[in-house]
Amino acid sequence: MTTDTLHITVEPTTEFFESALEDVRQLEADEADGSEYVLSLPDEETLERVLRAKNIELIRMTATEEPESVRELARLVDRDIKNVSTALNRLEEIGLVELEDGGRAKRPTVWYDHVEIDIRLTPDGADDTDVAPA
Repeated sequence: MTTDTLHITVEPTTEFFESALEDVRQLEADEADGSEYVLSLPDEETLERVLRAKNIELIRMTATEEPESVRELARLVDRDIKNVSTALNRLEEIGLVELEDGGRAKRPTVWYDHVEIDIRLTPDGADDTDVAPA
């Protein structure tokens, strides 16, 4: 069984664009393997909003229970459908959830089953040898 992993990084806008340019160079040179999926967020506050407990509950329930509609997901998490719908639309905007048309209802789905978070603690290029242990 393979695991599809979403990597979430917190990086300033300049670093994001540098990484994006490198990704484009790799694609143009046919060097990209396409196996890494990355969501880049600009700061820890955004990370906190995106991965708040109620959003993780929606994502986890979507992945494990595979609800047929937003309404069914709202029942599973015992929350108001309007609040769940609003949260799912925001999660869809940033690529954490997909809402598939299924006639009158939209079906929430996720393509990954694991999330890894990467947060740099020291500035890029900082000399780690001069830092004393706490």
